[in-house]
Amino acid sequence: MKALLLSAGYGSRLRPLTEHTPKCLVEINGKPLLAYWLELLVSAGIKDILINTHYLSEAVDNYVQESKFAEFITIAYEEELLGTAGTLLKNNAHFVGEPIMLIHADNLSCFSMRDFIKTYDERSADVEITMMTFNTDSPKKCGILDVDSNGIVHEMHEKVENPKSNYANGAVYILSDSIIAFMSSLNKDVLDFSVDVLPNFMGKINTYHNDTYHRDIGDLISLSKAIEEYPKINKIVNETLSLKIL
Repeated sequence: MKALLLSAGYGSRLRPLTEHTPKCLVEINGKPLLAYWLELLVSAGIKDILINTHYLSEAVDNYVQESKFAEFITIAYEEELLGTAGTLLKNNAHFVGEPIMLIHADNLSCFSMRDFIKTYDERSADVEITMMTFNTDSPKKCGILDVDSNGIVHEMHEKVENPKSNYANGAVYILSDSIIAFMSSLNKDVLDFSVDVLPNFMGKINTYHNDTYHRDIGDLISLSKAIEEYPKINKIVNETLSLKIL
């Protein structure tokens, strides 16, 4: 399995913090968001990681080169943003024949990566995507899901005014290689995964529920909440998950 960490966005809702720092390098108690994901991935044995860059790309390049994760990372610079699925399609040769973990690097998340992968490995034959879910405290800002008794997604309601629940899409996925073939059939270079891809796979998405910790660091309020919650996160990482960089 290989991973794609989406890290190219402007982070406009986090200004002024992101005027000189890319969103993926915004720190939670002294550690960049990107580092949390790299620790989770490498500790689970995923050591082929593609990171896309655009805004303040040199800062991301420098961080990667100086980090202990450098040998596991390939950087893909985008002159123009391609969208969350367009990046995957552009770099499809890197992932051919492999399941792909697609991650929005501006989330802060703690969970068992191995259990997530196990959910994908044990999916039924007709399932092509495994989606991480969580219970959000901001349902109007998320994609809210309708799932059946087997955890299969049948509907997703993206950022609606009156959400039915707080059971949300965590924007972390494991994809079969058939997803790239579908995206290629759309004949578009710029693609959004939530808009252009997911609606076409309703009934073919199973779920892994993250009941440990997950927060979208989309604005200054969510960032401040994550910083306040950090002692809990740190305890989970060090005691429950017992992460070690292999």
